[in-house]
Amino acid sequence: MGRFYISDQHFFHESLNSRMDKRGFSSVEEMNEYMIARWNSRIRKNDEVVILGDFSVAKAPETEEILKRLKGKKMLIEGNHDRYLRDKNFDRDLFVWIKPYASVHDNNRKVILSHYPVFCYDGQYHMSDKNKPHTYMLYGHVHDTYDEKLVMRFQKETRLETREVYGYDGPMSIPCNMINTFCLFSDYLPLTLDEWIKVQAEREGRACDILPDGGAT
Repeated sequence: MGRFYISDQHFFHESLNSRMDKRGFSSVEEMNEYMIARWNSRIRKNDEVVILGDFSVAKAPETEEILKRLKGKKMLIEGNHDRYLRDKNFDRDLFVWIKPYASVHDNNRKVILSHYPVFCYDGQYHMSDKNKPHTYMLYGHVHDTYDEKLVMRFQKETRLETREVYGYDGPMSIPCNMINTFCLFSDYLPLTLDEWIKVQAEREGRACDILPDGGAT
């Protein structure tokens, strides 16, 4: 069993093929089928997938049909476009849980889950006993827009600032490990935390080695 993460699939959101994301599919049907195929090529029956919001813009019946076709155990962090949740007849049991925000553990690391980026997230100062990052903040919502560029800039500038911290030798910076799990960054494939860490490092143009006990260099 593995745990995977992804956000902002926007099933049935046809305008994203020509506007904002410019996904380039010929139709919303083609987009939906591609995302389903990508998901099921990776996920197995007992795998867990956390969706960090904006799963579908369709009504409850159409969204239920998509969920039934996707393998694995699905959890949802509520997004602003997940309006099907307002339908009292929507089968909420298709998700293991539905939350606006969550904190979980993944291979000895704390993971903060929110649809929206949280700049001052719980545990952002925490380091492992090997002085490596211990907490990660996963988010969605901003896609690959100017807002995402601002989040990236915030992280870079935050890491450059240092200060003295009681119990540590020498000045330290805030690790600031915020990762946008936007589906286009993984070609619509749900990824593990380690895989998202590597994707983030590549997007930032820096090296990244995953430690066996969790954390990253």
